[in-house]
Amino acid sequence: QGQLVAFGGGLVQPGGSLRLSCVGSGFNFSRYGLSWYRQTDGKDRGMVAAIDPTGQIINYADSVNGRFTISRDNAQNTVFLQMNSLQADDTAVYYCKAWISPADVYWGQGTQVTVSS
Repeated sequence: QGQLVAFGGGLVQPGGSLRLSCVGSGFNFSRYGLSWYRQTDGKDRGMVAAIDPTGQIINYADSVNGRFTISRDNAQNTVFLQMNSLQADDTAVYYCKAWISPADVYWGQGTQVTVSS
């Protein structure tokens, strides 16, 4: 049974940085597209960044473009989200997702990011 485990969240001051990591196991990690999503209370989960299996095709939500960087290390079965210049609006639970088709998807458990002074 495949799973994803996300970690690296925490409390950071505005303007600060955090690096999230998500480790996959139990499935062929290198064949999957990978994404980070975030969700706040009362809102739908929204895509933050996505990277294809080769690492060559990357997309970002407009709200984080230029501040966040997604990357992957297939040898370590890990996807990263480097978050810089964090703002209060970035406060959310962050989830990683591995996908290869609509029927073949894994979600991590979520990690809380709080941006506050």
